[in-house]
Amino acid sequence: MKVILLADIKGKGKKDQVIEVPDGYARNYLLPKKLAVIADAKAMNEAKNKEESRLHRLEVEKKEATDLAARLSSITIKITAQAGTDGRLYGSVTSKDIAEELKRAHGIELDKRKIVIPAPLKAFGTYTIEAKIYPEITGKFTLILSDK
Repeated sequence: MKVILLADIKGKGKKDQVIEVPDGYARNYLLPKKLAVIADAKAMNEAKNKEESRLHRLEVEKKEATDLAARLSSITIKITAQAGTDGRLYGSVTSKDIAEELKRAHGIELDKRKIVIPAPLKAFGTYTIEAKIYPEITGKFTLILSDK
């Protein structure tokens, strides 16, 4: 009997996969526990539509990420910090500070965990910061650290 799995089943298959199982296994275990549905025309059509929807959503997310990466490349943000007499900062500039400044100055909401800082920023200067926006899509922008 062909069924469409509604959940991952160890040793059988993953969710939304169409598999062939013995009739008794389907009738006595999979169907009563709502782990699968019979793969009739209606169910197959729903599964196909669901997969097309998922692929479209991924395509849209990837396009938005590419647009954001292009937009980030032209951005320069400036953060002012306090430093001692030797020019080193009190503390360091974190990815949280950078994310807040991006949101405040340019209206770009970027999760602080997606901002990659190669080493702690403890000195004034200009830095190129990388943001991992989407798998395989990164954007780079310029950060200027200056004295108050």
